[in-house]
Amino acid sequence: MTDRIILSPPERRVLKEMSRSRSARNEDVRRANIILRIARGTESLREISRCERCSINTVRLWRDRFVSERLTGLWSRHRGRMSDPGSEQIGARIIDWTLHRKPADGSTHWSSRKLAAQLEINHTRVTRVWARAGLQPHRRRHYMKSDDPKFQKKASGIIGLYLRPPAHAAVFCVDEKSAIQALDRLDPVLPLSPGRAERHGFEYFRHGTLSLYAALNTATGEVIGKTASRHTSAEFVSFLDQVVASVAPRKQIHIIADNLSAHKTQAVTAFLSDHANVHLYFTPTYSSWLNQVEIWFSKIQRDLIARGIFTSKADLARKIMRYIRHYNKAALPFKWTYRNTAKRIR
Repeated sequence: MTDRIILSPPERRVLKEMSRSRSARNEDVRRANIILRIARGTESLREISRCERCSINTVRLWRDRFVSERLTGLWSRHRGRMSDPGSEQIGARIIDWTLHRKPADGSTHWSSRKLAAQLEINHTRVTRVWARAGLQPHRRRHYMKSDDPKFQKKASGIIGLYLRPPAHAAVFCVDEKSAIQALDRLDPVLPLSPGRAERHGFEYFRHGTLSLYAALNTATGEVIGKTASRHTSAEFVSFLDQVVASVAPRKQIHIIADNLSAHKTQAVTAFLSDHANVHLYFTPTYSSWLNQVEIWFSKIQRDLIARGIFTSKADLARKIMRYIRHYNKAALPFKWTYRNTAKRIR
């Protein structure tokens, strides 16, 4: 028998979790089992080495490590390899070429192999340097910059309605999703099956288009919807009437909409004059992302419109309204958060 090791309850718990883990490395599991067997005190070091299929010197090594350093002594100590002479200069050169130069063949960005050939180094070194620096030349993203001189004032007003809405008032995000196509597939849909995604035929028949007007209640997450064949100011005013009718009389209503010309006609101005309790807020130019109903539009696009099969415009309208009714049964408000990416970049 061997001298027992006294384990504290937290140490025993950690070692048992390591020994039972299915994702831990095999050597970590073996070390945990060695310490647990020694702590049990019923086996000799040779018996433990035989059971764990390792040498007795390995058992002694991890026993001594644990006695002197406890749990931290069970982690491997890899000396690693010495960095190659000039590796920092090569890494800096790779980053400089990636950021400030273009390939001679007219390509818009570097690949790891092109840059490696240019610098006469191995392409895996380029890949490692890019990974450490967080560079991904093959990726591209789009952005839209608002040219609205009152961007900050308008944006802060809208975000204020989300975070601290007025008491005893209703806040709605209103917009329209125009030109929704009622597409009927000419070929049968091949259903989802193991190892194969659902497949739609390439050809389709287009029955026409509809516009969807939607108003998202920011407090409850419920949606008021209406479909229309045309996308006009008159239809927008008619939908505003529907939104106002859904709220208790004389209750203050704050509506967030984008800068579409149909939202700024004389008909809309007359409607606002007749309804003094309705206040309309426009998002800054090129800033529809501030309107929360756009999030809901993306949901209905993914859930229904993108893969739906519609035999007519009436069928499309019926399925949209059915989706809205079911959505409202378990609707939840969107949690508006803000992340300052500028701090992260610094």
